[in-house]
Amino acid sequence: METLKKVQLFIENNQLLTPKGRVIVGVSGGVDSVVMLNMLTVSGYDCVVAHCNFHLRGKESDRDEQFVTDLSQKYGLIFKKVDFDTVNYAKRHKISIEMAARDLRYDWFAGLLKEMRAEAIAVAHHSDDSIETMLINSIRGSGLRGLYGIDERNGNIIRPMLSCSREEIENYARKNSLNYVVDSTNAASDYLRNKFRNDILPALAAINPSVKVTFLENMNRLHGAWKIYDQKIREIKEEICFTKDNQLYIDLKKLKQQADVTTVLFELLQPYHFKNSIVEDIVDGLKNNSGAKFYSDSHCVLKDRIYLIVKENKINSDIEYSIDKETRNITEPVSMEFREFLKTDDFQFSRKPDTVHIDADKLKYPLLLRPWRKGDTFYPFGMTSKKKVSNFFIDQKINRFHKDDIWLLISDGEIIWIAGLRLDNRFRITEETRNIVEIRINQ
Repeated sequence: METLKKVQLFIENNQLLTPKGRVIVGVSGGVDSVVMLNMLTVSGYDCVVAHCNFHLRGKESDRDEQFVTDLSQKYGLIFKKVDFDTVNYAKRHKISIEMAARDLRYDWFAGLLKEMRAEAIAVAHHSDDSIETMLINSIRGSGLRGLYGIDERNGNIIRPMLSCSREEIENYARKNSLNYVVDSTNAASDYLRNKFRNDILPALAAINPSVKVTFLENMNRLHGAWKIYDQKIREIKEEICFTKDNQLYIDLKKLKQQADVTTVLFELLQPYHFKNSIVEDIVDGLKNNSGAKFYSDSHCVLKDRIYLIVKENKINSDIEYSIDKETRNITEPVSMEFREFLKTDDFQFSRKPDTVHIDADKLKYPLLLRPWRKGDTFYPFGMTSKKKVSNFFIDQKINRFHKDDIWLLISDGEIIWIAGLRLDNRFRITEETRNIVEIRINQ
């Protein structure tokens, strides 16, 4: 089948674009994106050319930008471009250059999509890219999801060239006399993808000349298997999980009833960046007592009494917030209102957890608001003996994640109030109290 017709059918069959729809076309200047732009314009789509200059290859990067500028003018299309300091971005975020370029590119594309009121962003990934992605995912351990390569659509990102091989694209460019630029780094194997492209795939082709066709056939079958598998995982998630206060709760009893606990848990935790080895540790720890924590780069799993609880990691900080006597309200780290007044004969202290009344004359300013720390002690309201805050949490059956959201109000090093939970007995209202401070948490 003619390559252009092949792409047109692929767009139509996968409903990637509506006829005459406006599309942001990512054009680097290389053969893949140049051919994609040509095919989309020939097919009648309203194209906006978008180019990112990552400034990674010196004059060559500027050459690419000028080429795409001229190409846009030749087609008479709207041209949008952006400059990125990719190296510094990668250093600041402690990620690879490849990942930095990807993040910068897609963040900009998302804004451009709204600005230009386009229906999609087209990028020029082809079937060879999909094979390379599958191989990379295989060695990184992505699970079944990563073994069928690249999706034709991911939200507003579409890939109309996935039905074509690199060879077909280059042949199309040659037959249609399309000029393009060549990225000199493509020939180097410094980047992982280039190593697969330049070294590993050619070595596999020497063993099996049809290796790419074989991979694509297997990937198509895996894609179908994934759809069935994913549907079942979604059903299981709906049955054994719920979300509350931005935390995922996984019912331990129901989890243990699954045919393959490790596989189910891997899929449930994969969006939170847990590696397979950590998932296996969690499964091994299911028989142990509650309280164990397991970490990914971004999240933490707590084994509670009834649930596995997944929560975003918070930076453990010794930050303290100072509160002066004149302060009437604060918004960070929690919203609180402060009011001081004289005690009257008919005064009734609050029994609500979000409001507390304190003997104002026992306070020494500035007050501090800080997270609880190991070793903290206080005198719980109604008690004359000291108690560890950690033991108080156990008595109240507060899980470890909830503890991270609890703040202590401090006066001269002494705990006044475990905010929202318990007043310290030493600061309670007594018959001798003359002045009262009322503190209320705004929900």
